[in-house]
Amino acid sequence: MVAFFEMFGGQALAFIGFALAVGLCCVGSAKGTGMVGEAATGVLSETPEHFTKCMILQALPGTQGLYGLAAGFFGLFTLGFFSGSPAQLTVAQGFSVLLACVPIMLGGLLSAIAQGRVAAASINIVAKKPDDYMKGVIMCGIVEFYAILSLVGTILMLMYAL
Repeated sequence: MVAFFEMFGGQALAFIGFALAVGLCCVGSAKGTGMVGEAATGVLSETPEHFTKCMILQALPGTQGLYGLAAGFFGLFTLGFFSGSPAQLTVAQGFSVLLACVPIMLGGLLSAIAQGRVAAASINIVAKKPDDYMKGVIMCGIVEFYAILSLVGTILMLMYAL
């Protein structure tokens, strides 16, 4: 482990943080959208005209994957990787960048799964009262708020990580 840190230093820790931010958010989004897709297929087999409503509910848990990607890009931008002169980080600085990515790692992963559950349950609204499906979208939006807070927390910490 010591050899790893000596060889790669803080940049490796920062890249681990960015990779986990993107990866875990995408895993949560895949799980969430998958749950909604499973629920939606039953409704669509009976009433295919509700495809758009089901698709909107299914897309909602996918936003956390985008938030993870945004956090990764923001981190790379902050460290100068897009300007051609990346910052050389100490191990302590790299660790602070890694820790700054934790809010979106966990917030994105867990909120995408939770939002998938809410959206899958909201498919029942589409099946029984299709005109009221926006109630389900609003319920999903409440979960989305915490994913956004996680992203904002990560961005704020990345701004002051160095």
